[in-house]
Amino acid sequence: MRAAYFAFDRFPSSKGSAVHIGQMAGELSDHFGGGLLGVLGGGGLPRYQQEGDVRIARFDMRVPNLIDRAEAYSHWVAAHLRAHQETLELVHVRDPWSALPALGLPVKLVYEANGLPSIELPHTWPQAAPSTLAKLRALELRCLERADAVVVPSRVIGDAIRKMGINPEKIYHVPNGAHPVPSGHGPSPGSPATAPVSPAGAGPYLIYVGALQRWQGVDVLLRAFARLADLTTLRLVICSSVPERRARPFQRLAERLGVAERVVWRFTLPHEQVAGWLAGAAVSVAPLTACPRNLDQGCAPLKILESMAAGTPVVASDLPAVREILGDDGRLVAPDRPAELARAIRITLEYPEAARELAGRARRRVPTWADSRERLAAVYRRV
Repeated sequence: MRAAYFAFDRFPSSKGSAVHIGQMAGELSDHFGGGLLGVLGGGGLPRYQQEGDVRIARFDMRVPNLIDRAEAYSHWVAAHLRAHQETLELVHVRDPWSALPALGLPVKLVYEANGLPSIELPHTWPQAAPSTLAKLRALELRCLERADAVVVPSRVIGDAIRKMGINPEKIYHVPNGAHPVPSGHGPSPGSPATAPVSPAGAGPYLIYVGALQRWQGVDVLLRAFARLADLTTLRLVICSSVPERRARPFQRLAERLGVAERVVWRFTLPHEQVAGWLAGAAVSVAPLTACPRNLDQGCAPLKILESMAAGTPVVASDLPAVREILGDDGRLVAPDRPAELARAIRITLEYPEAARELAGRARRRVPTWADSRERLAAVYRRV
C-alpha cells in the first residue's frame, strides 16, 4: 500500500465533506493504484470495508468529549500508519488529528486545509477554553509547517494560511467541483423533488442545502422568508444534512414567524436526491453569516457550486470566498440582514429572464470534479 488518506469525518454521509472526501480519496487511489481510507464510522457502518482498490477503515470508538475523541482517533491513525510504514510513500490528511501521527514517518505529507480547527472549534464547541484553542493553533501550525504540500479549496483560506507564515510555494489551490448537469435538466412533475411542495406538485420553491450550524444562517433565511408572505404559493425547502432533532430550534422559529406550514423539511437525503431538489428550485439560497469561521478562513460551499452546476439561480451572502466562487453570476447580499436577503430573493423571482441569464453563466464557469482531481494529481506528482 503506497498511499493513505485520513479524515476526522464520517464517510459516507449526507454532508458535503463526504462528497469531497470521496473525490479526493478516489484520485489518491487512481494515482497510487489503491490505498487506505481512514475515516469516522458509527451508525451501522462496517469497521472495515473493501471498495475496489481502496480499503476503508473506520474509527468507531465512542468518546463523548470532542478533544478526547480526536486524541483517541489520532492514536488510531498512528496504529494504521505503523502497520503500513514499510510501503507508504504519501499520506493525505484533512486535519491536524490525522497529520500529527505522520510527522515522524519517512513519507510525503499532503495537508488538505478545508478549514482551520482553531477557528471552527469555538463555533462547534463554544465552551472550549482559550488555553485549549492556543494549543490547537500551535498544533495546527506545526502540521502545516511540516507538510510537503498544503492543498486549499479557495484562495481566501490560502491567504489565511500564508499569513500564518507558511511557505507560499507549497500552497496549492485545488478548488471544489460539481458534477455538470445538462441544460434543461430537472425533476419531472410528480417526482420526489417536486411532489412534496404542494398537493398539486405546483408552485415555486426556494432551497437551502446543508447543515444547521449557526454560522450557516438558517435563522436569517427563515426571517427573510417571513417577509415574502405575500407570495402565497412560494415554499422554502430545507435539505438538511443532519438529523431532524438538530432542526427543532429552527422549526420552533418557523412557527413563531408564522411560516412553518410553508417550510418543507428533508433530512439526510442521498446526494442524488438533493441534486433533484436543487435542479427544480426557483432560487438556491446560501445565507452564510459574517463570523470568523466564514471571514477569517473562508470556505468553499458545495451548495453554491452544485446550484451553479444545476443551472439554479443563487442568492448568497457577500463574503470573500463566496465572491471567489460565484463572481457576478449570482446575487450577493450583505450577510445577517433578513430584509436585504428577502429583497434579493424577490428581485430574482420577479425577473426570471435575468435570473436565467445569471444561472447560465454560472453553469458555464463552475469547475468540475475532473478539473479538481487533475489539480490534485499534479500536487502528488510535484511532491
